[in-house]
Amino acid sequence: MNGVHFEAAVTSLPVFDVLDELKALLISADELVLQAPPGAGKTTIVPLALLDQSWLGKQKILMLEPRRMAARATAGRMAQLLGENVGQTVGYRIRLDSCVSRQTRIEVITEGILTRRLQSDPSLEGVGLVIFDEFHERNLNSDLGLALTLQARELLREEQALKILVMSATLDTKGVSKLLGDTQVLTSAGRQYPVQTIFGAAHKLRESIIAPTLVSILQALEAQQGSILVFLPGQSEIRRVAAELTKRLHSEDDVLIAPLYGGLNQQQQQQAIMPPPVGKRKVVLATNIAETSLTIEGIDTVIDSGLVREPVFSSASGMTRLATRRVSLASAEQRRGRAGRLRPGTCYRLWSEEQHERLVAHSTPEILQADLTPMVLQLLAWGIDDPADLRWLDAPPAGPYTQALSVLKSCGAATKKSNGRMQVSPHGVRLAKMPLHPRLAHMLSVAADMGHSQTACVLAAVLSERNPLAEHGVNLGLAVAVLQGAKPCPGELRGWYKRTWQQARTYLGSLPGGADNIEQDPAIPVGQLLAMLLAAAYPDRIARRRAGGANGQYKLSNGRGAELSLSDPLSLSEWLVVAELGGHSDASIDRIYAAVELDPELLNNDLLPMLEVRDLVVWDIKAGRLRAERSQCVGDIVYSLESVADVPEALHLQALLVGLRKTGLDLLPWTEELRQWCARVTLLRKTDQRDTSAGVCAAIIWPDLSPEGLLETMEQWLAPYLGKVRSKEDFKALNLRLILGAMLPWPASLELERLAPARFAVPSGSNVSIDYRQSPPVLAVKLQEMFGCDTTPRIAAGRIALVIHLLSPAGRPLQVTQDLAGFWRGGYEQVKKEMKGRYPKHPWPDDPLKAPATRHTKGRAPKRG
Repeated sequence: MNGVHFEAAVTSLPVFDVLDELKALLISADELVLQAPPGAGKTTIVPLALLDQSWLGKQKILMLEPRRMAARATAGRMAQLLGENVGQTVGYRIRLDSCVSRQTRIEVITEGILTRRLQSDPSLEGVGLVIFDEFHERNLNSDLGLALTLQARELLREEQALKILVMSATLDTKGVSKLLGDTQVLTSAGRQYPVQTIFGAAHKLRESIIAPTLVSILQALEAQQGSILVFLPGQSEIRRVAAELTKRLHSEDDVLIAPLYGGLNQQQQQQAIMPPPVGKRKVVLATNIAETSLTIEGIDTVIDSGLVREPVFSSASGMTRLATRRVSLASAEQRRGRAGRLRPGTCYRLWSEEQHERLVAHSTPEILQADLTPMVLQLLAWGIDDPADLRWLDAPPAGPYTQALSVLKSCGAATKKSNGRMQVSPHGVRLAKMPLHPRLAHMLSVAADMGHSQTACVLAAVLSERNPLAEHGVNLGLAVAVLQGAKPCPGELRGWYKRTWQQARTYLGSLPGGADNIEQDPAIPVGQLLAMLLAAAYPDRIARRRAGGANGQYKLSNGRGAELSLSDPLSLSEWLVVAELGGHSDASIDRIYAAVELDPELLNNDLLPMLEVRDLVVWDIKAGRLRAERSQCVGDIVYSLESVADVPEALHLQALLVGLRKTGLDLLPWTEELRQWCARVTLLRKTDQRDTSAGVCAAIIWPDLSPEGLLETMEQWLAPYLGKVRSKEDFKALNLRLILGAMLPWPASLELERLAPARFAVPSGSNVSIDYRQSPPVLAVKLQEMFGCDTTPRIAAGRIALVIHLLSPAGRPLQVTQDLAGFWRGGYEQVKKEMKGRYPKHPWPDDPLKAPATRHTKGRAPKRG
């Protein structure tokens, strides 16, 4: 091993105490978990210490870092320990940049690089060890990379084992150990200088963190001596705090304010990481990028907002929204530990001790809350369409997985095999090789066919990085115009300009023909071209301003709503194609962050395939008539609409039946006689069903003519008669008696009259209607008309006793009974006493069973005998 610096560093760092045991374990085992606290030296010392192991031989070590900044810094630190330049023994590969050579033995790579390397070389030929560093961050690519590495090793590395080392400071080691076949967990105790922890007041998530952060920074500058690391949830907070600090510290030239986040150029990042100039100290304003791996020189004070901003994907909406959350206990400890790496330090926590006790133990893994489309494409390219075929620490959830498949199918990247399983298409194979999201990769492929690869690559590069021109509005055309020279580039954006063009050239090189791709049709206006390209990537995000609504309110083609600030110039546009939208998890509507204006005429020309013609036939309840329209739609957005005279019969019938099910059957020309007829049939149906269950065989199967049954079976009994129905007047013209009668074939109609007659002949000679709409059926008859009858009338061959409503001469119920004989013997006397004086002209005999039944008064009453 070369490098005197390395020998000194090994013995001075806590991980040195476990190096011998680690080497011994990797001789006998092919997998190992190393848990070591921040500052233990695992990231830089362990890979170097393993280079001379016999089992490694001349093979390489791949070490994965979750972030590009950390990968570059880690490689630089290891090369420095060896007294070499980066690219000799130690090199790195990250998106947009690499520094390796033939003599490179350790490659520090980002996790996405591993996935693409596995796709091109599943056996990882020439690699003896893969180290997953900072695995506790549980990035989507780290989970995918580990799953693919495990399967590749099992299938392709039987002769010369591929060893796996998982390293972390704060990790659920039991789960990882089990995933790796219950492998051993090696723990480094580590050394940490004491850190004083100062809690603040309780802080609500909805409250701004800016003011308490500024107060704490100013207090720390006064009370502490060294540099300060401030953890903030996002770039917007970093910019606001930096601006306020600049105002308040304008007379203090010994304080250097240094932002640190992924969108900065390398020089700006190095300014935050490296020691401050002599006589100065730093205030580093960082996102959670500074939690692990990176060593920021000179820090002995940490100010932690306790917040992190994470993208959370919803499979229901297909959208990713930003959620500001409290950090986990593990993250809080990681952040706190940054203050005690070099000397005793101080950590200011901008939340209370009580809130601290309620923090969750670990952050939610990205695989459980992210857009899985890039991962699912890689799985299909690997030959996996069921995640259960791989070993996961946390399996991909079903909803986002299905949503990802839907996006891939819409891009033509996935197809269904004859057995119903999904597979990657030839187009999908090409997209999987491209280093960007499948949506954007599809856009580049479409652009190549159109002859506009360069513009598409520039647009994709703008979308892949933070767009500094977004503060001037959401219109992506401005950034593209600056990059293509149509507008001047501000001097402070030269770094962004260079990085974006470097990214665009990388994308261009991934296309067929590479750098030979040039614009073939400059006559197409750039604005229209950008809209066409974005529509290819985001067909579900074409947006139209809501009719009659305020400017800035839009409906997307996926059915969701979005809004645009009224101060943005694009808020006056009727049509947009939206590339980025989201918002906070507690927001009721998504915000548009990046878009271009869409000329709707493109939908009649170049984007015509996106229009879907739909015939809409519905029953208009308010107007009481059939409404038939033909629309051209972009997803859920109606582009054009016209009335249609000729309606397909199937749609016509469906609309009428749906309308009837919503409104009920009252649109039909019902009479009381027809309702009673249906009720009579329904009664016999219920009676026969009951008797059949009791062992009595029913000769006739009665149809279900209950309101529920009629609605259920309209397709059979009503639909054949609806061919000419267009309005409620047409419904009223139907011969409902004939339609319903057809449901009761001969001889059931004869049996109906015998078993459930519409009327009943009472002793007075009257034929009284039976009310079958009550249960049991009711015979309402004047009391005098039932004299002499001591048996309760029955129907349905004696199976059902009618309920008798015995009425006064005025037609009011005097008694309700199903025991007529019992009434004459008991209740009649009391009724007679009460009614005789009130109705003296009507007979009230002492013995009603011997008196003649009559519907007349005494003078006209018939005499018995």
